[in-house]
Amino acid sequence: MAQNQPLSGPAPAKAALRRELLAARRALSPDALAASARALSRSASRLPELADAHTVAAYVSVGTEPGTRELLDALRAAGKRVLLPVLLPDNDLDWAVYEGPESLAGAAHPGKMRLLEPAGARLGSEAVTGADAVLLPGLAVDRRGMRLGRGGGSYDRVLERLERAGAHPALVVLLYDDEVVARVPEEPHDHPVRAVATPSGVVRF
Repeated sequence: MAQNQPLSGPAPAKAALRRELLAARRALSPDALAASARALSRSASRLPELADAHTVAAYVSVGTEPGTRELLDALRAAGKRVLLPVLLPDNDLDWAVYEGPESLAGAAHPGKMRLLEPAGARLGSEAVTGADAVLLPGLAVDRRGMRLGRGGGSYDRVLERLERAGAHPALVVLLYDDEVVARVPEEPHDHPVRAVATPSGVVRF
């Protein structure tokens, strides 16, 4: 379990915890990444919030993030409408429907890791407000349900958009097992989530 470092305020503490968690992810072997992705798909697929959903807003994992590709295909095979994000120049997110692996295209964004994004028609940033469940990337969640993101702010905007719209989808973060921690530094704009899916199971808050 990652240890929080006592620093002067939430922003430096978040930065230190992000460095620690990202270093742990970089140390994972390709075999461990593949096995974790398979197990994560199985555990997340058992969530009632996903089983009962008509529309799920998800994302395509990159690098050493917990793998989502198998989960995306499992959701689509189960008849779900899956929305995937398209990064905009201001770090906000547009959305498009996932139509299978062949519908993904590489996208280069200045200063960021190369992403895989859906090639279909853009639905607009508000499309996420129609989702029954939203799968969120992150680096950690604590026992209160507070999420630590990567710091880009894209999903903070998504959560603010949902709140403004009065939308209340199930919010689920996908993590590795040791990224459910005792506490993450919290700022006023942070929103709690309902559950975390990890390769070994589900944690609810």
